[in-house]
Amino acid sequence: MDLSLSTRNVTGPGGDRTVVEVGGEIDVYTAPKLREQLVELVNDGSYHLVVDMEGVDFLDSTGLGVLVGGLKRVRAHEGSLRLVCNQERILKIFRITGLTKVFPIHTTVEEAIEATD
Repeated sequence: MDLSLSTRNVTGPGGDRTVVEVGGEIDVYTAPKLREQLVELVNDGSYHLVVDMEGVDFLDSTGLGVLVGGLKRVRAHEGSLRLVCNQERILKIFRITGLTKVFPIHTTVEEAIEATD
């Protein structure tokens, strides 16, 4: 399966956010596409990202690595990376790996946008 990506800018109580909508599978084959998108956004000055994973069907360790790398990039600029995920099978991966302590995970995009850092 392929990976679909789209971005949009929004302003919420916490300030400007860039929402990255991700669909499909984030795996060893498609993760580089997501990595490129996150690097490009940070290079363009978007330091507060919301990654909407509601459309993600599968996530492997390569995908987790890309998300952690994105978090490191935005934190280097005093930024934030919030995840939107409400699928139990994907949330389980974050719990098992302990990444629920690393990423703020929200159930809706609106909730993530309204969150303040």
